[in-house]
Amino acid sequence: MNDNSSHDQSTRAISSGRRANEHGLAVPIWATAVWESDSAEHAYDMAHSVGPDDFYSRHGNPTVSAFTDSIADLEDAESALAFASGMGALASVVFGLCSAGSHIVATKQIYGTTTTFLNGPAARMGIETTWVNGGEPGAMAAAVIPGRTMLVIAETPSNPLLDIVDLDELGAIKGPFTMVDSTFATPFGQQPIRHGVDLVLHSATKGIAGHNDATLGVVAGERELLDDIWRYGILHGATASPFDAMLALRGVRSLDVRHDRQCSTALEIARRLQHHAAVAKVHYPGLADHPHHDLAARQMRRFGSVVSLQLANGDGYASLVEQLQLVRCATSLGGPETLICESWTTTHSGLDEDSRREIGINPGLIRMSLGLESAEDLWDDLDRALSSL
Repeated sequence: MNDNSSHDQSTRAISSGRRANEHGLAVPIWATAVWESDSAEHAYDMAHSVGPDDFYSRHGNPTVSAFTDSIADLEDAESALAFASGMGALASVVFGLCSAGSHIVATKQIYGTTTTFLNGPAARMGIETTWVNGGEPGAMAAAVIPGRTMLVIAETPSNPLLDIVDLDELGAIKGPFTMVDSTFATPFGQQPIRHGVDLVLHSATKGIAGHNDATLGVVAGERELLDDIWRYGILHGATASPFDAMLALRGVRSLDVRHDRQCSTALEIARRLQHHAAVAKVHYPGLADHPHHDLAARQMRRFGSVVSLQLANGDGYASLVEQLQLVRCATSLGGPETLICESWTTTHSGLDEDSRREIGINPGLIRMSLGLESAEDLWDDLDRALSSL
């Protein structure tokens, strides 16, 4: 196989992750839990190696490794690890790197379940989290406790308000490991490792797999660091399914063209929503009036496929869903169908009311993931439904 390093990212999405293929164009599904060892000595060697592909599928699997190869290639990382979900990836990183007495710095603008995890299970294990405003210059570095902070976590663009964190600032923090949840951006939107960030995490369920038919998480970064996380991950057991890995690798092949179309549609819809009487506010980093637009333009190749909007009528979400015919009500993103959900009642419903309002999440805040439908058809559906409120 030829070296991909000199190729454009779009070419690498097609040519990477093929070591399990032999002469097949599609990666085979290695649907086996265990491999027969050649000898007792071979079994011992496999049991004491990192990420073997032919020993036991909780430790490694050729189909899963093909997928992680592709993500490492797209993120310009040395290595990557796959997990059964994005939260499986997050939990494995946190518990793999932190222990009782450890300290984490995390941005307030982050996925609601991540907040619940850090304030719940992680806190019960003696891991303390300091929450900071990721958009405030210097806030992340200022919260680091030398010798105690093990991890700084940011999500950019954030879920659901699409705030942007300065990747150069995050990557310049010395001492703790740094990690970005880059799910909303995908590797075609930004590459945090190029900014000095140690780890980049994706819920590959979303844009990477891209068809709403796989559940998967992935973390990319330095090989030695990921080997340490792998050692915890096989104990944690959030093992990626080879079938889901095959589906996600299939998604990688078309990710560039899908994401390009979705981002273009997102920008067009966001611009039109700005002028709709039923919409009080539109959040999208591609809009010139977004507070972090200039920063996003510097560090992102594309602005993403998600648009959030605040209804003028905060109680209008249920009525809006009833009127929509093309746009679907579902709590995910990145797939071919355009989906909406209300963050107040879904993605951040695990937080108490005061916590939700503190980070700008109120009733009627809608997160919309733009799909592959015609932008005109989507707008006709949205305009008609919004006008009925």
